[in-house]
Amino acid sequence: MVAIITGDIINSETYNVSDWLVGLKGYLSTLGNSPKDWDIYRGDEFQLKVDSRDALKVAIEIKSLIKQFKGLDVRMAIGIGGESYSGVGISESNGAAYQYSGRTFETLKEQKLNLAIATSDKDKDNTINLVFKLALEFMDNWSVVSAEIIALSLQKPESSQQELADALQIKQSAVSQRLKRAKADLVLEVINFYRTIINEHNI
Repeated sequence: MVAIITGDIINSETYNVSDWLVGLKGYLSTLGNSPKDWDIYRGDEFQLKVDSRDALKVAIEIKSLIKQFKGLDVRMAIGIGGESYSGVGISESNGAAYQYSGRTFETLKEQKLNLAIATSDKDKDNTINLVFKLALEFMDNWSVVSAEIIALSLQKPESSQQELADALQIKQSAVSQRLKRAKADLVLEVINFYRTIINEHNI
């Protein structure tokens, strides 16, 4: 089973592409090689392949990177399933995971949703998507500094608040406040819930 994430940048036209593209490319490069494992096309759309257990964490990391630019956000669909054909580039590959991701992505704008999942188990999809909707209630409203602290805390999960403060050159008390405002504890709970569901049901 693989996870395919299909996404696009919301309000991308308000910035020069290079402003956010460098960070996104840098992050995607840590996950695999382009164009086999990920690709960016039509200026502001992207697709990547990751382990199904890591898909939500990756999606949230991408969201936290993009939302560091005021007014930007990202719309993503996670598809989990098989891969029947692996091409030279991800755009040439195929399988259930790609189909689930692509079809779900096409419905996001109409549903006014920025994150959804599709697998072969519709009951599990409904459960996970409900949790996603609840999480988006605060994740869609992250400020630039909230997005920044989430991105850093996910990149450095073992770091103490003081170490995060040193990295951002702010006080430890400010880090604590930012983590609380961004609901970092809830973010981790949602990621762990997702992983549990994926592991238990071997999705």
